[in-house]
Amino acid sequence: MNNIKTVFTIKDLENISGIKAHTIRIWEKRYNLLQPNRTETNIRYYSAESLLKLLNVALLNKHSFKISKIAQMSEEQITTSARELAFKYAVNDEAVNAFKMSMFQFDKVLFNNTYNKLLHKKTFRQIFKEVFIPFLNHIGLLWQTNTLMPAHEHFISNLIIQKIQLNTEKLEYAATNTDYTYVLFLPDGEIHEIGLMYLNFELVLRGCQTIYLGQSLPLNNLDYFFEGELKVCFITSMTVQPYDDKVLEYFNEIESILKDTDHKLIAIGKKTSIVSEESFSSNIEFYPTLIEVLDTL
Repeated sequence: MNNIKTVFTIKDLENISGIKAHTIRIWEKRYNLLQPNRTETNIRYYSAESLLKLLNVALLNKHSFKISKIAQMSEEQITTSARELAFKYAVNDEAVNAFKMSMFQFDKVLFNNTYNKLLHKKTFRQIFKEVFIPFLNHIGLLWQTNTLMPAHEHFISNLIIQKIQLNTEKLEYAATNTDYTYVLFLPDGEIHEIGLMYLNFELVLRGCQTIYLGQSLPLNNLDYFFEGELKVCFITSMTVQPYDDKVLEYFNEIESILKDTDHKLIAIGKKTSIVSEESFSSNIEFYPTLIEVLDTL
């Protein structure tokens, strides 16, 4: 647990809560809602408790609780009221906020209650597309701003993965669409598999035969699929790997593997833009986002 972030700047609070730093300062000064500590050079910093309180306050304020009224509430009342709202209004933005609260508090109960509440109003597919994807995009922004620590991401990612696996296991596995066998894998060194796991769910749902190989797979491990008569559509997703200066080299290697075969490859992720204008003789398709792939299936 040494990687848990316990000290936050006011910019961190702004990034996570969506409340502008200027507004946070006004709430501090006028209503004493937060009590920041200060460094020796007089720079504000906040505890994890302050962050969680701000998330709760932001949720209440969004649902017409006046700041002056919130300021009169005890810490326990703020927490309880925010949790009740998260359960009651577990749709889209409110659910995303509840999942953020769950992530920073390592609160599995809040995550599951919010998810189960969503299930009363949405299908799993709707939850993933309308709630989980925006939430995961927000996590990406938190990474870019150095706001998020690995422990938080691992905790929440594993909870989402559990839901994908559970819903995939519920599906009938009788393949009715036999045009291709879909082989899903991540590049060597890549571990971000939530999108790929969900795509596997969608393919199974649509009656496709899938083989899920998962994280960090060297390309030479695909050799097996060239020895039989299966017509294969390989699918990979790139978040971190390969590094930008290695992307073209990676696809040139794929080009040499697919050459003179009936197989094809679908590559997903922003990194594909680096080579999307390149000319490959093999059947290689590029999609910046998971949603764009789903729209074409």
